[in-house]
Amino acid sequence: MAMNPSTNTNSFRQMHIIYENQAIKDGETIISDGEMYELGFFRTKKSKNRYLGIWYKKISVRTVVWVANRDTPINDTSGMFKVSKEGNLLIFSGGNTPIWSSNSTVSVKSINQEVAVQLLDTGNLVVWDHNSTNNKLIWQSFDHPCDTLLPGMKLGKDLVTGVQSSLRSWKSPDDPSIGMFTHTISGTEGYPQFFTYQGDTILSRVGPWNGLGFSGFPTDTPDSIYSVHSVYNHKELYNLYELRGSVLTRLVITWDGKVLILHWIERTKKWVVYSDLAVDSCGRFALCGPYGSCSIDKHPPCSCIEGFEPRNPKEWAESDWSSGCKHKKPMNCGNGFRKFTGVKIPDTRRSSYNYSMTLEQCEMACKMDCSCTAYANIDIRNGGNGCLQWFHDLIDIREYDTNQSLYIRMDASDLQGRVIIQSLSSERKGILLILLSVASVVIFLSALAYACKLKKKRPHMSGQGNQKHDFHNKDKSLWVEQLDGLQYFSLRKVVNATDNFSVSHKIGEGGFGPVYKGVLDGQEVAVKRLSETSRQGLEEFKNEVVCIAKLQHRNLVKLLGYCIHKSELILIYEFLANKSLDFFLFDETRSLMLDWPKRAQIIHGIARGILYLHQDSRLQIIHRDLKASNILLDCDMNPKISDFGLARTFIGCDATAKTKKVVGTFGYIPPEYAVHGHFSVKSDVFSFGVLMLEIISGKKNREFSHENHSGNLLGHAWKLHKENESIELMSASLRVTCIVPEVLRFIHVALLCVQNDVEDRPTMLSVVLMLVSQSVLPEPKQPAFYTGKICKEIQSLLLSQEYMITNVYAR
Repeated sequence: MAMNPSTNTNSFRQMHIIYENQAIKDGETIISDGEMYELGFFRTKKSKNRYLGIWYKKISVRTVVWVANRDTPINDTSGMFKVSKEGNLLIFSGGNTPIWSSNSTVSVKSINQEVAVQLLDTGNLVVWDHNSTNNKLIWQSFDHPCDTLLPGMKLGKDLVTGVQSSLRSWKSPDDPSIGMFTHTISGTEGYPQFFTYQGDTILSRVGPWNGLGFSGFPTDTPDSIYSVHSVYNHKELYNLYELRGSVLTRLVITWDGKVLILHWIERTKKWVVYSDLAVDSCGRFALCGPYGSCSIDKHPPCSCIEGFEPRNPKEWAESDWSSGCKHKKPMNCGNGFRKFTGVKIPDTRRSSYNYSMTLEQCEMACKMDCSCTAYANIDIRNGGNGCLQWFHDLIDIREYDTNQSLYIRMDASDLQGRVIIQSLSSERKGILLILLSVASVVIFLSALAYACKLKKKRPHMSGQGNQKHDFHNKDKSLWVEQLDGLQYFSLRKVVNATDNFSVSHKIGEGGFGPVYKGVLDGQEVAVKRLSETSRQGLEEFKNEVVCIAKLQHRNLVKLLGYCIHKSELILIYEFLANKSLDFFLFDETRSLMLDWPKRAQIIHGIARGILYLHQDSRLQIIHRDLKASNILLDCDMNPKISDFGLARTFIGCDATAKTKKVVGTFGYIPPEYAVHGHFSVKSDVFSFGVLMLEIISGKKNREFSHENHSGNLLGHAWKLHKENESIELMSASLRVTCIVPEVLRFIHVALLCVQNDVEDRPTMLSVVLMLVSQSVLPEPKQPAFYTGKICKEIQSLLLSQEYMITNVYAR
């Protein structure tokens, strides 16, 4: 962890060059920088032992900041200090064997080898190879701190050499040998942070650096007398501070384990405590246990954070908080996150971090991993950046007046209508209550105005039926028996769950209408509401319910219930935290979260879901609208097929039909369906093939273009296949994680699925078997719609007729 000290001419003004045949005896000042520091032998008030050390030169109270031979003192007056021609610092005590050595050498190049020892203005003792062109650094005391951290001295770890610099306390006020206490960085365990140890026991923790200060430690004002710098990269992890003014400042770990920032006051001739890193009684590490929060304004100081309860109530009542707290309700992966502000963020040893991710990406990554318990920004400056995630119980939380926010995974029912107010003074709380009261009145008046507006806009809410979608009980009786076992939700309950279909709850929109996130009976749900402007309606609503109400498969989205109220037609689904496949697949940043194993898993899951629809369900179902936006992803990135509004059911072996109303999405529709209205199970096979190529390439079929040809994604894949260059189709982000033979096989299977002739395409059973086996695959024929020109002609043909063709919507 070399400091690269200055080597200009002026810095050598007080340099002493000491050769092997010279020695400085006990009692003399050996080296002085002329300003701040000097080096020599010293002894403490109550001890006869002597040590080589560095101390402040102009302070009346001798304050030692570094000791060389702290564990090997000289017990008489025979001490001698030497430097060898190889650059090794040595201390002798009445003999020829050194009692201390810096263990620093450089190869001797000539008989005139010259080594220089210098005490810099910073208090850093350095050894130079003085003959080298750039005065090569051989050794420096800043790499070997004792109990004191001086301005400009790094405290951390060199990840290249493995050397870690830590502060080690004196054994007693008069004994500088290594004591019981250590102040050190956590090193390579999670995100770096500083701990104070007594032996192997953690006493306190300084929260990690957040760009403005250490979490849970008072942040200095911009005009502070010192500034802190943090460097965490693949080579080294360290913090250091630099002085802004002339006040003498040092950070020291005392013999009894306190970590203090001290200032020298010349008027009183004393060192005074500027800060104590333990801060207060809540500074004791993990005082309140997992998910417990400490507050110095409370008695007792420990309480469970909201949404949690004591793990052991009896121990908690006896002021033994070590067992901490637990979730009030069992957790599952689909739950969301609650924002906590005004807290010291938890112990980061079991965390991961990424400097390039935004908070939104951080949330998404945490949702994808069911073991992720919380997340936060690394740096809170400029609106926040970087991603910090926890994967274990959250320990050592305390209330603190800070701008950093922590997002903790919570049960869905605990996320509704809660406001968390922490670490506020009584005066600030009073002001906040006034503001909340005013805000409540404003919100009430706004809600009243909105309700009046809504009543005018949606006359069915006042009993006036909307003729476009009006649905009467006599119609309902014709098919309601098929809803047996499916829960009915009242409109009032759905409205409450979605905050009256608030825009802030909207998570997407499709051909049927908008989709909202809500909480019903304590469970997060997705609410799909028929839009007044939708070209779909009652038939599609009934179709979706009949198709999926009693289907049970891990790769199909689960329908939980429905709501029918006059013109309102609403479907309630399980909520899937990771939205839809296209949300990740076609975004440059989010697509990086989909490595090859995950994409292969998604392809397999979709294939199994389609096979279930075609062959294993009680009704044979053709989906007719398979596309990336209709593939939802759960927290483990398992795919679930959704949106059955356009599906068709069949009974028996004949699963083919013809229609005058072509439905689906451009880019996924097979030619026989687009041109002649013929659809069958092979229609879904074609759509699946297109979807496979999109998943492998990360490109949209309809929007694909290439500078060397006019083909779309299918045409590009076909061209590469004929040239034996199919691997070039794969997204560049998959190169590290891919299994090349597996990728090539998947592309081959996809090309078999998108062949122009319906008879040439395999069934989904064959597709599933081809994906998991090593059998020889048949050679594919030319795909349908393999040029952009043909696609545009078909698109013009369809748009000129009354066909229900949809575009892709974000979900």
